Amino acid sequence: MQALSLLLILGFLTVLSVASCVVIPLERAFPLNGLVELSQLVARDQLRHSRMLQGLVGGVVDFSVQGTSDPYLVGLYFTKVKLGSPPREFNVQIDTGSDILWVTCSSCADCPQSSGLGIQLSLFDTTSSSSARMVPCSDPMCSSEYQTTATQCSQSNQCSYSFQYGDGSGTSGYYVTDMLSFDAVMGQSSIANSSALIVFGCSTYQSGDLTKTDKAVDGIFGFGRGDLSVISQLSSRGITPRVFSHCLKGDGSGGGIMVLGAIMEPSIVYSPLVPSQPHYNLMLQSIAVNRQLLQIDPSVFATSSNRGTIVDSGTTLAYLVQEAYDPFVSAITATVSPSVTPTISKGNQCYLVAASVSQIFPSVSLNFASGASMMLKPEDYLIRSGFYNGDTMWCIGFQKVQGGISILGDLVLKDKIFVYDLAHQRIGWANYDCSLSVNVSITSSKDFINEGQLSMSSSTKEMLFKLIPLSFITFLIQLLELVEFQFL
Repeated sequence: MQALSLLLILGFLTVLSVASCVVIPLERAFPLNGLVELSQLVARDQLRHSRMLQGLVGGVVDFSVQGTSDPYLVGLYFTKVKLGSPPREFNVQIDTGSDILWVTCSSCADCPQSSGLGIQLSLFDTTSSSSARMVPCSDPMCSSEYQTTATQCSQSNQCSYSFQYGDGSGTSGYYVTDMLSFDAVMGQSSIANSSALIVFGCSTYQSGDLTKTDKAVDGIFGFGRGDLSVISQLSSRGITPRVFSHCLKGDGSGGGIMVLGAIMEPSIVYSPLVPSQPHYNLMLQSIAVNRQLLQIDPSVFATSSNRGTIVDSGTTLAYLVQEAYDPFVSAITATVSPSVTPTISKGNQCYLVAASVSQIFPSVSLNFASGASMMLKPEDYLIRSGFYNGDTMWCIGFQKVQGGISILGDLVLKDKIFVYDLAHQRIGWANYDCSLSVNVSITSSKDFINEGQLSMSSSTKEMLFKLIPLSFITFLIQLLELVEFQFL
């Protein structure tokens, strides 16, 4: 009887220890008027990289993603998060290249007041949230061991932060703790109105590129590897697994889904993350065009303090070190030259094409450690640049960098499931139609739930959420009394 009781107790503990998963819909940004020059996209990415690279010295939650991978529309993904009590919505950019979630504070005087993306900007007001609390300087998270950003104590004993970026832009503010509200997926249902206390930044000052209104949002949602990222905060308390995923739609409608949890797909392949790196570094080993390996010295991909290959959803295009870029472009040109007219447009290798690129251009394979290959369609490495004499001009979307870091941005990440499995220090991917629903893993087993088929009334969810802990406590007490009786 004692053994049976212990087994039942362990069974309940196993069921209730399963973390929920959060699904966040990703939505597309409104397109800007007119086309954007490829040079402008490169300039945008260079500003981002100067900021990002300066730092180089159990449940599922999902969010809808707005934005589009089409660089001529915006090249920006963002989602809505609910913060405070009562919850208020904020539009925040999805960024796997940084750690911290921050939103603009109501006290910010120089922050954007409107957005060219067609969204209503919101300001976070700590006095309007009953659950908001300032983080004091004495809090352990204010120490440098938890973050790489500059921190200081204000005269009012607030834990403050300051990001000064290489391009001259920056933001500063202070940390607060408040409620993040979300719908958590548990088993075969969705529990509404779930929430968790998190630490995030409240921006009181912004400068440089962050003040521009054309692409202004309410803040940044960092999905980096640091301790202060939301995924690290939630997973450390068992609220969500230590894994997140996204599936970004590459067609004109953009959008997609972000999951604080694992998207499951049988064709996913995994490659290990490079350890002890601040960003999501993978070990790229070789490149093949039309199944033919290119003659590239593997050492050009080796990871060091200023070299390697990074996966970054905040980068619009993709970037290859020169030693890999030159043979890559040469192989593409040699393969398609009989069917297209190669041309140089504003320093970029382009092609005048009369037919569909999928019928003419070759497939490309990026080969990573552990035998994981990433297959690229022509649309994953080409950018449509306009028309010329009745033909469509397509340009190589990969850009050349003189040494340093190769970066795989939205151009490559779209139309694929990406799983950032921090628990096992690996990244997985698979080609996928991101307009379809996805399967997410609730536990470490092979139990799936189709995110597109969640259904349960809010009242039922709330009642279930409240009754399970009470039932467990009552049952546990009865079992303990029974076990104690057996020993008498």
